Amino acid sequence: MTLETMPLSKALNAGLRKAMEDDPRVLLMGEDIGRLGGVFRVTENLQRDFGDRRVIDTPLAESGIVGSAIGLAMAGFRPVCEIQFDGFVFPAFDQITSQLAKMTNRHEGALSMPIVIRIPYGGHIGAVEHHQESPEAYFTHTPGLRVVSPSTANDAYWMIQEAIRSNDPVIFLEPKSRYWPKGEVDLSASAAPLHASRIVRRGSDVTLVGHGAMVTTLLQAAALADAEGTSCEVVDVRSLSPVDYGPILDSVRSTGRMVYAQEAPGFTSLGGEIAATVMERAFYALEAPVLRVSGFDTPFPPAKLEGTYLPDADRILEAVDRSLAY
Repeated sequence: MTLETMPLSKALNAGLRKAMEDDPRVLLMGEDIGRLGGVFRVTENLQRDFGDRRVIDTPLAESGIVGSAIGLAMAGFRPVCEIQFDGFVFPAFDQITSQLAKMTNRHEGALSMPIVIRIPYGGHIGAVEHHQESPEAYFTHTPGLRVVSPSTANDAYWMIQEAIRSNDPVIFLEPKSRYWPKGEVDLSASAAPLHASRIVRRGSDVTLVGHGAMVTTLLQAAALADAEGTSCEVVDVRSLSPVDYGPILDSVRSTGRMVYAQEAPGFTSLGGEIAATVMERAFYALEAPVLRVSGFDTPFPPAKLEGTYLPDADRILEAVDRSLAY
């Protein structure tokens, strides 16, 4: 086992570097990712070390970035696109949903689309609208796309490499509020496959489920609940499409209660889909309805109100109390 401690952003950088070293067909493209190293410095020094033909500074044209990546994939490359902020992905939405997601099916499986689209997403960075949103539901609703989100530096290092090796298009959602906290990275072995959910804290009374940055908030809530005598199990979904329901259902069948938390608005969201599936497949194990905690069904507010908008440990614990009251 080879362990190093690094922030999630540096783990992504290391994972991208390893993928580029292993496969000369891998290239990176996006706004300001070369000389600047990206707004969050995830691609820092990669253009210096691999050249400007493999780390490409593009114009500010997200549709053009993804459209060019589709052509490059058809020519045998494995492009990794960076969308600078979550809210900037929508100019590329037509290319992603109308072309990229459908290309392989359109060719009856004869054409692969090994493209990764990296999207920093989520709040807690004190920014304005278009910079703190959680658009995952748009992509999980689109057949033909794989959608994943790491919550730890270790997962970031391994999942970005696995996403690049995939022959299907992968939307790679990076929780930007987790870019800076450090964590241990095992450089010798992955903790779990790309599309596996994982129990990250054991408990016996209530199952807490979430993805991305919300996993850290769930762990905080579980620690506070434990101090009050309630044992919470925490499941990190990791893969948003497809969802690995095994660990989620096993946990719910053990605890009998579940709370799903997410930063995204609650209406027609990933949390709603997972809640409905758990109700269908583990109904007789449930002691209470599956409850959801989410951002509000409004546009993302000004930065000074993000603490009110985004779920915190208190809102999660309130849902835990409601679940236990049944």
